[in-house]
Amino acid sequence: MMLWKEMPMEIGNGTTVQEFTLEGFPALQHLGKVLFLVHLLAYLASITGNAVIVTITCANSRLQTPMYFFLSTFSFFECCFISAVIPKLLVIFLLGRQTISFLACFIQAFVYVYLGATGFFLITVMSVDRYMAICQPLHYPTIMNLKTCFLLVTACCVLAFLLITGLIVKVSQLSFCGPNVIPHFFCDLGSLIHLSCSNTRFVEMLAFVIALFIILTSLIITIIAYSNIVVTIVRLPSAKERQKAFSTCSSHFIVLSLIYSSCVFIYVKPKQTNRLDSNREAALVHTVVTPLLNPVIYTLRNKQVHQALRETMCRMKISRQK
Repeated sequence: MMLWKEMPMEIGNGTTVQEFTLEGFPALQHLGKVLFLVHLLAYLASITGNAVIVTITCANSRLQTPMYFFLSTFSFFECCFISAVIPKLLVIFLLGRQTISFLACFIQAFVYVYLGATGFFLITVMSVDRYMAICQPLHYPTIMNLKTCFLLVTACCVLAFLLITGLIVKVSQLSFCGPNVIPHFFCDLGSLIHLSCSNTRFVEMLAFVIALFIILTSLIITIIAYSNIVVTIVRLPSAKERQKAFSTCSSHFIVLSLIYSSCVFIYVKPKQTNRLDSNREAALVHTVVTPLLNPVIYTLRNKQVHQALRETMCRMKISRQK
């Protein structure tokens, strides 16, 4: 594909920019090995937690419902999302290797933004699923069947691909003829745009509009869905029913708050140059902390997941004894 063809960028003395340098966290370079260990443990815990959700959803028939299908799909994308960034960050902390090739940088930027956008669309679908289950319980089994679930996930992936591919193509067509140090711990798209010596006004506005569309569309649909959910729950006659309905939505709502707050701070700003220094910490929360908390939040108060885990562990114990 022409998108990923490594394009030499001519600079003033005729040399070519073929790699970028990821600045990482220069103020904390003396703590490299400690930070490596901390982030490695967080990465492994996040991968393990999300992988457990995917595994028990596939292995346990009780969890093979639309809600857990979307949750396991979201967990799978979370594993891919953090794997696009954290391994390179670990290399920076442990070995100090901060360089990344031009091609690898744009691939990382594409994968990171694409998976992030897909995650937002999946969150929206999960909100709609909860709305259908609580507000339209009679129609829910017929509407949210397996075919519909697959179509919705496919639509999320395709829509994110179309939006992000166009943006990445535009950024890859910019000229890079100055400094090649990215003030971030990964190839952040905003930082790449800032390094270009081309007129970036159109690309900055395009990135802002796409980010605004993805985040606000997801947020508005989610707010509408949960507003109807709250109204429906409040009208339930039984306190036990209200508590059960709220418990199925509270975990999702907490995860939504974490993701939206960090992403609005990072991406929904029209001028990229004003946000480079403050984004690293927020991006670290969004990339490391949130995927780590997701499995904990979704499973901590979920009795069905607890039961499925116990059953899976019992089956594993029995199989070992045999």
